[in-house]
Amino acid sequence: MQSILRTLICVLTGFTVMGAAAQSRDRQMRTLIDSVLAERYYVTPYDTNYVVRPDGRLTLKVRMNQTGNSFHAKGTVNDIYSKADLRTSHKTTFSVAAIYRGIGIGMAINPAKWKGIYKDYEFNLNYYSNRISLDFSYQRSESLAGDVQRDDNMSRLESGDVTLKIANLAGYYSFNHRRFSFPAAFTQSYIQRQSAGSWLAGISYQGGSIKTSDNLKARSLNAPDINIGVGHIGIGGGYGYNWVIGKRWLLHFSMLPTFVVYSRNKFTVNGERKQAKHMRFNMIFNERVAIVRNFSPRYFAGATLVMNNSIFDDEAVVVNQNKWRARAFFGMRL
Repeated sequence: MQSILRTLICVLTGFTVMGAAAQSRDRQMRTLIDSVLAERYYVTPYDTNYVVRPDGRLTLKVRMNQTGNSFHAKGTVNDIYSKADLRTSHKTTFSVAAIYRGIGIGMAINPAKWKGIYKDYEFNLNYYSNRISLDFSYQRSESLAGDVQRDDNMSRLESGDVTLKIANLAGYYSFNHRRFSFPAAFTQSYIQRQSAGSWLAGISYQGGSIKTSDNLKARSLNAPDINIGVGHIGIGGGYGYNWVIGKRWLLHFSMLPTFVVYSRNKFTVNGERKQAKHMRFNMIFNERVAIVRNFSPRYFAGATLVMNNSIFDDEAVVVNQNKWRARAFFGMRL
């Protein structure tokens, strides 16, 4: 009887030990699964010591924007020195925007266009993430005007004499995207907590055309029929830096110079195609500046400036083009 009881106790004890071991393995497995899921959940594409998401997912902003474009050219062709300084009218708009986790939609009004003063058309598209950022703009303008010098003779190019169409594209890749945030400066969908910078790689495109209008021909019988078309693609690298001051202020500066690796130019005068000269120096520069003031985790204000500058030198003529967009804003997070 005692042997039977001992055997029964041993069997029951064995099952108990096996059950306890099985429960222990189950707990270990659940702990491992929970740790893996937690790690996947909390891993972010940025270093939270430097960059964080704001508490509010929805951002509302009111903005005032102003854009402009200018051209400067000088050179000597057929022993005749020429110089031109031309500018388009400035476009001023007021807009409201709603941004959810970096994706936004906005509505803008242009008082000058409503009054018929500003007749140009312009479209801007911007995408900012910590890793990749894009700036695209397209402008169709008939307001290009300015002074034109030909030897000692000065003349005036009036608004409506030429039609300008031009597109600019700048794309950035940030190598230190875990600690350096473009959106912190330009969309405020992130907050930069500590100062950080990053080397940048990028690509630029600039293309468009300038064509004389019937207004110029009607005003001057000797005015030539000119059609100029250009297209340039540049590749380069630069640097950007976010400077955090006192946990309230953010200053941003970045520059991306690109060397033109592909160029296509077309030059037609009175229907006759002219041979475009080889470019001796051809570069496109992209610069960004921003200042942001965080009054609290909810309210902020600031200003930004985005510029696209190009320099083309074909040994006879040097052309410099400057496209810029300035913006002031005030916003709140919900």
